[in-house]
Amino acid sequence: MSFRQTIRVSSDRLGALVGKQGKVKKWIEVQCNITLEINSDTGEVAVVGGEDLETSDPIKAVQLVTAVARGFSPERAGRLMKEDTVLDIMDLRQYAGKSRNSLERIKGRVIGFQGKARKIIEELTGTYISVYGHTVSLIGTTKQVKLGQEAFDMLASGSPHKAVYTMLQKRKTEAKLERLKLWEESPIG
Repeated sequence: MSFRQTIRVSSDRLGALVGKQGKVKKWIEVQCNITLEINSDTGEVAVVGGEDLETSDPIKAVQLVTAVARGFSPERAGRLMKEDTVLDIMDLRQYAGKSRNSLERIKGRVIGFQGKARKIIEELTGTYISVYGHTVSLIGTTKQVKLGQEAFDMLASGSPHKAVYTMLQKRKTEAKLERLKLWEESPIG
């Protein structure tokens, strides 16, 4: 049984997916033991897994291709190769409706002046964030991504940046205290 899934990639992201001299494409193929079939005319990228699904990981390959298609650099998308790391894509149209102005305003709030909001949220959540088209995508552990989703939900709903940063800092402190508490309660601690 072989695997085949096609992902549509916009023409401006195909170059990032292929990489200089095909290095990114080759890296994904080797890491996941799959083949990428790229049609530059249609923007369709097929992830083809071999017969041996024990050694190939076509699902990871789909995630890597999708992450690059959603604006992540191949280096940042590579974090998905870690076992506990996930990709989440949030559609900003659920907050903006059909209004182009609302969508642009929400994207502006998420990115912030010169990317400051995005950078702060990345630091406080431990995620990588990409704003591309009408989506915000996050790469991180399930807990990190969930926290990032909460932050973007607050921003898209109109909460002030300061309230979002305060909430994230509070959660970060709580998580740190929880880890310390677990360490103190452990038989070795």
